[in-house]
Amino acid sequence: MKDLADLRREYEHDGLSREDLSPSPFEQFADWFEAIGKTEIADANAMVLATSTPDTGPTQRTVLLKYFGVEGFVFFTNLGSRKAQHIQAQSRVSLLFPWREMERQVEINGAATRISSAEALKYFSRRPRNSQLGAWVSHQSTVISSRAILENKLVEMLHRFADSAVPLPKFWGGFRVVPDRFEFWQGQPSRLHDRFQYLPDGDGWSISRLSP
Repeated sequence: MKDLADLRREYEHDGLSREDLSPSPFEQFADWFEAIGKTEIADANAMVLATSTPDTGPTQRTVLLKYFGVEGFVFFTNLGSRKAQHIQAQSRVSLLFPWREMERQVEINGAATRISSAEALKYFSRRPRNSQLGAWVSHQSTVISSRAILENKLVEMLHRFADSAVPLPKFWGGFRVVPDRFEFWQGQPSRLHDRFQYLPDGDGWSISRLSP
C-alpha cells in the first residue's frame, strides 16, 4: 500500500468572513468566477457533476459549465449518455468547482431539468464546426471496439455536411441545474477552513458558517 500521509501542504490564501459574502449565492459565485478569470488558471468552468440512481449508485464526471445566472447552471451533453440517463431517472445532482490554485471550491446541489431544443440550438450554433461534427460522431457512453470507428464516422459526417451548416442532432441537448444549496469553501491554515452554506429562506437565502 502506498502511504500518502506526508503528502500535504498548508493553505495560505486570505480567509473568508461573513462580511465578505454577497446576500445572493449567484452573485457570490459570479464574484469568485470573475476572480478566477483574472488568473492563468485553465478550464475555470470545469465542474464535477455527480449523479446517482438506485441501480448504479453515485457516479461522477467532469463537464463544462457553459452559462449561468439566477435561472441556474447549464451544461450540454448527448441525451443518450449515462449522465443524461441518470438525470432522467433521478433529477437531484451535485456540482463541484475545484479551484485548487485559489484554495477554493464551490459545491452546488439542486435539480437538473432539460432545456428546450430552441435554447440548445442557440448554443449549438455558436460551437466550433469540429465540435458540432463531434456531437454527430459520438453515441456517448456506448461501447465501441476501436477509435477507428470514431475516425471513420467523422469522415462520414465531413462529407455529409460538406456543403451545409451542421444541424443540431436530435440526441444532443442541455440541462439546467436549479440550485437549492450552495457551499463556498476557502482553505485556511491548520485545516481550519472557512465554509459558508446558503439555503433558501423565503424570497432570499440564509447564510450559515459551517465547521471545517
